[in-house]
This record gives sequence, structure tokens and C-alpha cells, in this order.
Amino acid sequence: MKKKLVYFCIAITISLAIGALSGFATQGSAYEWYSSLKKPGYNPTPWVFTLIWTILYALMGLSAGLVLAKGFHHVWVKSALYHFGLQLLFNALWALVFFGSQNPFWGLLVILCLLVILLFTIKWFNVVSKTAAFLLIPYFLWICFIALLNYRIWELN
Repeated sequence: MKKKLVYFCIAITISLAIGALSGFATQGSAYEWYSSLKKPGYNPTPWVFTLIWTILYALMGLSAGLVLAKGFHHVWVKSALYHFGLQLLFNALWALVFFGSQNPFWGLLVILCLLVILLFTIKWFNVVSKTAAFLLIPYFLWICFIALLNYRIWELN
């Protein structure tokens, strides 16, 4: 039981750290450049983005912790966590491309790749733990929304 708690803490910490690093790396352009863009009316306010991303990173970590708790020795767990790591990488890459490079078009391409990788992550998490897969659904829906928002920003600017 204590070992599983450690897995949960590690997974949640890694997820939140990736989110924090992405936010920190893009903070300057997020406020300056992003605020100057034309955006659709459904664009959330900055505090909503922060709140939702924090919740989603925590859910992602909890989900990964459930998978990791099944035992890293199992090939399905390794496949699930490989996809999880890859989607985390693409999540951070999207922030760097969209905000850091200030490029909505390339950001759109990255986020579409993220959606595909996330679907594979959910598929593998479902093999290991249905609860872990279920916990990724809000994240998937949010990424769909962000992809739509990214597309509209690219289109408007």
C-alpha cells in the first residue's frame, strides 16, 4: 500500500511539474502576444485556463499513478506509460510552439498529433485500468476544445 502511494505521488508530481514548466516557459508570450491576438468569443479568461490545466494535470498524474501501481514489470503498463510520457511531451511541445514560437499554425499541427497520441494513451490505459482511462477523458475533451480554439485563432489572425 505504501509503495502504491509513492507511485501516485511520483506520477502526480511529474504531471504537475511538466504543467508548471510549460506555463513558466511560455509565461511572457502568453500574456503579451496572446492578449494581442483576435480570439473567438468562447475564449476562456486566463484564470480559467490556469484552474482547468491544474486540475487536468492532477487527474493525469492520478491516472498514471493507477497504471504505475499495477507494476512496471508488465508490458501493458510499460506501453501505457510510454504513450503517457509521449503525450506529456507533445503537451509541453504545443505550449512551446504555440506560445513560445508564437505560431498558431504549427501549434495546431502539434495539438492534432497530441490528440492522436492521447487516444492511444487512453486505449492503453484502458487495457491496464478502466478507471485510469476514464480519468483521462476530461483532458481529452479539453484538448479537443483547445485544438478548436487554436484553429480559430490561426484562422482569425
